[in-house]
Amino acid sequence: MNIQRLNPTPRWSDATVYHGIAHFVEVPNNTDCPMEEQVAQILAQAEVTLTAIGSDKSRLLSATIYITHTGNVPILNQAWETWLPAGCAPSRACVKVELLDPKMLIEIAFVAAAD
Repeated sequence: MNIQRLNPTPRWSDATVYHGIAHFVEVPNNTDCPMEEQVAQILAQAEVTLTAIGSDKSRLLSATIYITHTGNVPILNQAWETWLPAGCAPSRACVKVELLDPKMLIEIAFVAAAD
């Protein structure tokens, strides 16, 4: 089975799919905004990526969330719980980190079942 790559560039692909499992990472496009908006951007982008690989948010398997301030976790959790369909929460890790762009408050790595 071949590895499928969505929009590959020299540094990354928007998603990679192998044996029906997709891996992709989302970051906010606009980092000149507060946490609420950065999370909203990422979740909207994730939906676009999921659609492009023949999946949806109910098919998420896991998420690794990189967050720069623990004080922003309640904002993340509220948006996350609203965004996910009931009973479809994936496994999740949330790690406090320092991201390369100091204005970036969050980054999420997703794994999903894909067609």
